[in-house]
Amino acid sequence: MAIARPAGSLHAGDEIHIRKIGLHDLMTALAQGWDDFLDKRGDLVFVGLIYPAAVMLAGIYAYQESVLPLVFPIVAGAVLLGPAVASGFYELARRRELGLDARWRHFLDVFHGPAALSVISLAAVVALLFVVWLIAAWYIYATTFGAAYPDAARNVGTFFQTVLSTSEGWRMIVIGNLVGFGFAVVVLAMSFISFPMMVDDRVDWGTAMRTSVRVAMKSPGTTAIWGVMVVGMLVLGALPALIGLAVVLPVLGYATWHLYTRAVVR
Repeated sequence: MAIARPAGSLHAGDEIHIRKIGLHDLMTALAQGWDDFLDKRGDLVFVGLIYPAAVMLAGIYAYQESVLPLVFPIVAGAVLLGPAVASGFYELARRRELGLDARWRHFLDVFHGPAALSVISLAAVVALLFVVWLIAAWYIYATTFGAAYPDAARNVGTFFQTVLSTSEGWRMIVIGNLVGFGFAVVVLAMSFISFPMMVDDRVDWGTAMRTSVRVAMKSPGTTAIWGVMVVGMLVLGALPALIGLAVVLPVLGYATWHLYTRAVVR
C-alpha cells in the first residue's frame, strides 16, 4: 500500500515521476473504485444525486428562459466539472487507503483542509472553461442555425425537427461537436490526475495540472479510452432519469483516485 506524503512535503520545484498506464490499469482502477463504493454500503448515494440534480435544474432553467439551444451544451459541458466535483470522493479514498475514518462526514474535508486553495483555484479555471464553452456554443448556434431560423427555439419539437432536417442544423451539430470535443480533450488532460493529486500531495494547482498533462501525453491512447469510458458510463447512468448517476459518479470518483495512484509515483 502506497503511503501519502505529509501535507506540504512536495513543492513545485520537486521532480514528479510518472508511469505509463494501459488498459489493465483502467480496468483495475474501476474494479477498485467499485470495491470502495461497496465498502461505503451506499452511504454516499445521496451525494451522487446532487450533481445530476444540479445539472437537470440548470437545463430546466435554460429551457424556461427560452435558451433551448444551451440545454445540450450545459448537460454535455457539465462533464468538464466532474473531476472537481469528485474531490470529496478522492479524500474518502485517500483516508480509506491510510486506514483513517472514511465516513461520509469527511466528504467536504478537502474544501477546508490544506488542499482547499489549490482545489478551488483549479476548479475555478475549469469553471471558466465551462463558461467559455457555453459562450462558444451560443455563438455557433447564432451564426449557423439561429440566424436562419430565429423562431425555431421557441418550441422543443420544432427545434429538433428543424435542426435534424436542415443543412444549417447539421452544420451546427458538426461544428458544435468538434469544438466541444476540443474543450473536452483540454479539460480531460489538465484535470483527470490533477485533482486527486492535490488532495493527496497538497501540491499547488499549477504543478498538479502540468503533471496531469504529462500523464496524458505519456499515455495518450489510454487517456482517450478513459475519457470514452467516463462518457459512456455517465450516459448509461443518466438513462434512468439520472438515477443511475448516484452509483456511477462515486464509482468513477474512487476509480479516478486509483488511476492517479497508478500513474504518479507517490
